[in-house]
Amino acid sequence: MILCKLTFAQQHYLLVLSKTEKKLIVLDYKTLDRVGSIAVGEDPHEVVTTTDGALAYVSIPLMNGNGHEIDVLDLKTLKPQKVIDTKPFYIPHGIVYQQDKLWFTAQGSKSVVIYNTKEDQVEQVFGTGQDFTHLLYVTPDGRCFYTTNVESGTVSIYEKKDLPPYMPPTGVLPANAKPRLEWRQTLVNVGLGSEGFDVSPDGKELWTARPDGHIVIVDLDKKKVKAEIDTKVLGLHRLKITPDGKTVCIVSVKTGDLLYYNMENHQLEQKDHIGQGAGIFMDKQTNRMFISCTPDSYVVVIDLATRREIKHLNIGRPDGIAAVRVLSN
Repeated sequence: MILCKLTFAQQHYLLVLSKTEKKLIVLDYKTLDRVGSIAVGEDPHEVVTTTDGALAYVSIPLMNGNGHEIDVLDLKTLKPQKVIDTKPFYIPHGIVYQQDKLWFTAQGSKSVVIYNTKEDQVEQVFGTGQDFTHLLYVTPDGRCFYTTNVESGTVSIYEKKDLPPYMPPTGVLPANAKPRLEWRQTLVNVGLGSEGFDVSPDGKELWTARPDGHIVIVDLDKKKVKAEIDTKVLGLHRLKITPDGKTVCIVSVKTGDLLYYNMENHQLEQKDHIGQGAGIFMDKQTNRMFISCTPDSYVVVIDLATRREIKHLNIGRPDGIAAVRVLSN
């Protein structure tokens, strides 16, 4: 008997979207040297990858139009695979991949959509009824999700809830009445312009930032604002929690400032000037933070242990960033 031994090569990439080049730039994860690129549609914004690292999904919202495109990219061949036409759900932006399901916000349709990637079809749609439903967070169990609705100044809290049987107008339950499992939305007013947000590691708080310089903290159990911080820094745009769960990092796309706030006492720990930050990616494995400074056409790489810049990547109008391991035999 002859046994064949299969060997698998593994590529580890950092992925950065470039609006200028209309490409997904592929970088070596360790050295951050450019190793390739994949063409995408005009005005790419967010990127996520499948669990096995085989595919990337890129949202193409065309913010000043009626975009309806999500690009699917093959990360083994570094080539485009296909385009998902999201019509009638327009301006796809925030995206999350979870268990063969691609969740995305359709801000032009005031909706959140679940797209079944195995069946290549829309599986479920949730109407927020809010303007500019933009960014998205889905809990690991898939039973809750949160969005920021920028122009309505709200956060949507959607929960899959166990409910009693529906009581008909007669006031008498049918003999076969059963409990229901249904989605319910709660809106929390966080102020006009709230966009970037993140959820604490314990799932109890949602932190979001407004362009008027305010950080708003939402108690997700009580579904109400529990605190508000006036940073006095205008243009706050995106916000992420560090991998250790202790610090919130906020960038300003107006002033170019980077703020470090203590999650426990809500105090400012550090303020640096790094460039007009428009997006943040936290890399837990190496404890690095990547900041897309879109107007400045570069990405700043920061060592979170020292809070010092360790690399400066020149990329034309960068936006969404992701890290991925790709297996190939």
